[in-house]
Amino acid sequence: MGKDLIIVESPAKIKTIKKFLGGGYEVEASVGHVRDLPTKTLGVDEGNDFAPDYQIIPGKAKVVSKLKSAAKAADTVYLAPDPDREGEAIAWHVAEVIRTSNPNVKRIQFNEITAKAVKEALANPTELRKPLFDSQQARRILDRLVGYKISPLLWKKVKRGLSAGRVQSVALRLIVDRERERQAFVSEEYWVFKITVQGETPPPFDADLWKVDGEKPVIGDEKTALALESRVDGQSYVVRDIVEKERQRHPRPPFITSTLQQDASNKLGFNAKRTMSVAQRLYEGVELGERGTTALITYMRTDSVRISDEAKDGAREWITRTLGPEFYPKEPRVYKSKGSAQDAHEAIRPVDPSLTPDSIKNNLPPEQYKLYRLIWERFMASQMASARFWDTVATIESGPAQWRAKGERLVFPGFLQIWPQSSDNQSALLPKLVTGQELRLEKLHKEQKFTQPPARFSEASLVHKLEELGIGRPSTYAAIISTLTERDYVHIEEKHFQPTDLGVIVCDLLVEHFAHLMDAGFTARMEESLDHVAEGETDWVALLRDFTLDFNPTLDKARENMTQVKAGMDTGLSCPQCEDGRLVVKFGKNGTFLGCANYPACSFTSNYIRNNAGEIELVKEEAPEELGPCPKCEDGRLVVKKTKTGGRFVACSNYPACRHTKSVSTGVACPKDGCDGELVEKTSRRGKPFYSCSKYPKCDYAVWDFPVAKPCPLCESKILVRKETKARGAHLACPVKDCGYWEKLD
Repeated sequence: MGKDLIIVESPAKIKTIKKFLGGGYEVEASVGHVRDLPTKTLGVDEGNDFAPDYQIIPGKAKVVSKLKSAAKAADTVYLAPDPDREGEAIAWHVAEVIRTSNPNVKRIQFNEITAKAVKEALANPTELRKPLFDSQQARRILDRLVGYKISPLLWKKVKRGLSAGRVQSVALRLIVDRERERQAFVSEEYWVFKITVQGETPPPFDADLWKVDGEKPVIGDEKTALALESRVDGQSYVVRDIVEKERQRHPRPPFITSTLQQDASNKLGFNAKRTMSVAQRLYEGVELGERGTTALITYMRTDSVRISDEAKDGAREWITRTLGPEFYPKEPRVYKSKGSAQDAHEAIRPVDPSLTPDSIKNNLPPEQYKLYRLIWERFMASQMASARFWDTVATIESGPAQWRAKGERLVFPGFLQIWPQSSDNQSALLPKLVTGQELRLEKLHKEQKFTQPPARFSEASLVHKLEELGIGRPSTYAAIISTLTERDYVHIEEKHFQPTDLGVIVCDLLVEHFAHLMDAGFTARMEESLDHVAEGETDWVALLRDFTLDFNPTLDKARENMTQVKAGMDTGLSCPQCEDGRLVVKFGKNGTFLGCANYPACSFTSNYIRNNAGEIELVKEEAPEELGPCPKCEDGRLVVKKTKTGGRFVACSNYPACRHTKSVSTGVACPKDGCDGELVEKTSRRGKPFYSCSKYPKCDYAVWDFPVAKPCPLCESKILVRKETKARGAHLACPVKDCGYWEKLD
């Protein structure tokens, strides 16, 4: 009698599973997919019900041979890839390649890699789920049809190496549309009024302007602000109303894929790809000393907030034992998943709630510890009692104006004991106040402000938007974002996405010629249709047939009518070198640049930037700046040179005979306490300048904007930075995130 064989996706799971199954089983890994569509041809027979031409993936022949041999020696083969559509597809393809070696194939799946979960799965095997495989197959073929038919069109019309994706292109459109909103935004001036008042007992407290003459105030210029200031000048300040009540704040549900990616981005600075990579290792198992290889979290690709009764019991036991019974709600918390959620498996949670992050901190690399702590704290908080606050709102009257002061006092921390990230900045506690009480004015503050354009998407906000619109699925968000950056369609500037000119032109061409495909609503409805295939309600061939009825004719029209921009995208600017030439944006191997449309008759080229309004500004080439004699050789001079990405550095004029180089200094001392370095100019991988300490990596201080050796008058920052925005023009600002100080520059 032979051993049974378990086939998993990742080799990392083999050791974890073998630890608690003993010698009765062999465990092998498929190392992801073993078959896929061919790489150099379409691989889909549209005239034969979209029959796919699956082939062994290059480099996987040895893996397949090993799986066949292991299957032949086994009694039963248990296919155990991950519990989602992609995992079902892997299982299906593995079954196809080993079926001749052993037809006795069963499917098992588990949400967590524990002895109990794996043994229960082995005791209750199922057949492969064809509808789930059909759904993944339909998605793969849809993406192949779109990518392999539109991408060559972009190569022909714009630039070789470009790609279009069914979901990726819609995500690009969101980023481009947001950038255009920003460029079209017209900033408006407004003024904010606040008072600091003192009652009979300390402390003094602040109140914000609420109403003027019984209406919400609109203070749009300095004249109106001064007029209001004169109306309240000399008025008495009297407490007219006090409202006090208790308020509860409830915990949020445990993480799903999208919310984990968002919080990991906001709180840890992880991008989506890094988050999923670290989570994968926590799911597959890590070495914990005497415990051995241990899986720490449940499966991390999920859109369900459901959790098992066993997990609830474990959380309740830890909470009541460690924090006290008052920290657990009267009834266990139940969260409802969104209507579009698959609910195939649980939310992302710790496998063992009693395994606290700090108890295993020394066994984990820093990034694994940080992510496990985030997941553990979010799950434990989701099972805890609500936090309770005592709110006080006081209304203060001064002539025509009414002011509002808000106080907040924490009565019971509840889940905030574990998840303090959920607590907003609490309002100050107000002194004892009574209706009719007169207050003494300490200071009236008025501040000029300007409305700001909508923010660019960060990774977190883009994932949130995709989820909100029903575009993509948990397993696809990281890949979507990676593709956009790899294709140079977007740059990441200060952790936010900014479309490149290449991204904008590709987006515009696709919107013009494939309006249906680029519509977020259409993409979301396609996701719903794929869900119906997975549920056995829709035939996958019929779905593809309906799609191509519109797509193929649209593609034919685009081939005829799409504008050719390979020669360059017109800017509307005249060439400064020849009489009748116009400047165009060209898409070169090393990025975009400006060139004359009359090339080769005119050879003018220039780098360029776009200002806040999106307008093109030429970058003037200057003669090399000399900084004095080279300290390394006798007759060399130090000159400022440029890197390929546009950054600057100092080098010897005798290069390559003399290779002396150094960074361009700002002349500003590093503001970090105890550091004797200076801030020097550096350039990011995308060509954006920033300013960091010359002692790096010993000192990691850095700012994006040019530093100025002037201390901030509001906080302890030793420097300010020079900025320019549409709203404020050229100004100095404090680099400390929560300070907010700025001053106008002449």
